[in-house]
Amino acid sequence: MRIVFRTDASVQIGIGHVMRCLTLADALRANGADCRFICREHPGNLLEQIRQRGYDALGLPVDSDNQMSRDTEDIAQSNHSAWLGSDWATDAAQTKVGAGETAVDWLIVDHYALDARWEHALRSMCRKLMVIDDLADRHHDCDLLLDQNLGRDASDYGELVPKDCAVLAGPRYALLRPEFAAQRGYSLHRRAIPKLEHLLITMGGVDQVDATGQILEMLMDCRLPEDCHITVVMGPHAPWLTRVTLLAEQMPRPTEVKVNVHNMAELMADSDVAIGAAGSTSWERCCLGLPSLIGVFADNQKSIANALQLAGAAKEFGGMAGVGKINRMLTELLDDVDALASMSAYAAGLTDGCGTERVAARILAMGQT
Repeated sequence: MRIVFRTDASVQIGIGHVMRCLTLADALRANGADCRFICREHPGNLLEQIRQRGYDALGLPVDSDNQMSRDTEDIAQSNHSAWLGSDWATDAAQTKVGAGETAVDWLIVDHYALDARWEHALRSMCRKLMVIDDLADRHHDCDLLLDQNLGRDASDYGELVPKDCAVLAGPRYALLRPEFAAQRGYSLHRRAIPKLEHLLITMGGVDQVDATGQILEMLMDCRLPEDCHITVVMGPHAPWLTRVTLLAEQMPRPTEVKVNVHNMAELMADSDVAIGAAGSTSWERCCLGLPSLIGVFADNQKSIANALQLAGAAKEFGGMAGVGKINRMLTELLDDVDALASMSAYAAGLTDGCGTERVAARILAMGQT
């Protein structure tokens, strides 16, 4: 089975779209599929990382005039059209050429800037087309759609996809790497006696707004236990990495900055509380029952944060303006460790870490029909 992924990473977009596509590609490859990627060469792209994972990855050039050339239809169709680095028609044509002359079995697209127009233009190059989305804000021409977010229901896409499109909705289908399910038992067991000795800060692979730095500044005055240590995880393209590293050296509690880690599941399992963005890593934390304080730093994170807080799985501090609440929230958890146990249990009940296998199985089954 031949599968092409069209997705992007950049300083502006972040890395979440590419990372979850890589997770799905790994599961499909393990079942014999031949997967390749087509990505635009934005600053902060992950093309080399994709290749290091053993996949063929084609880079498309960025149209430097794209910001000026977007027409009113593009803007009306997508609030994220500027993320594409091209107009949709050019991107469709380049993707079709990059995919090769022979139609592939699946085209999988994970991109907020693309919609039914792009998908319809590429129908001739694939037998089946899948969309990975979080927004439910535009029409799609696809056979399968995945929205892994809490509170999402197939009915949210009822008017946005063809009637015969299969919709997989909710964190039951969260695209997590297998190591999270593997660490789940250990992680949940060690939370039987809640404590706060290891704090994990993961504000996304890019953290363009320097939330990590501001959080560290806040934590300098926080009443953390004497034996508490802090781990900060950042991506290699994070623009504030140097500043964060310097701040870590000034912290009153031992603070380590890790870059481009490959053992995130292990780090989360060994942590007692996480401070993170309400993005796709939310489902990793939930799988491991990791109590979290979550922030909203992009529009698509608002509904995730609200749903997680309503479910009792996390506490939301808002955006950059809410960073100052973190010290109070941590102090409250120190004074009521039973709240940590409750958050852990509610989080763990949302996803078991097997979503990738469920999605891959559906793709493989549909590809045979």
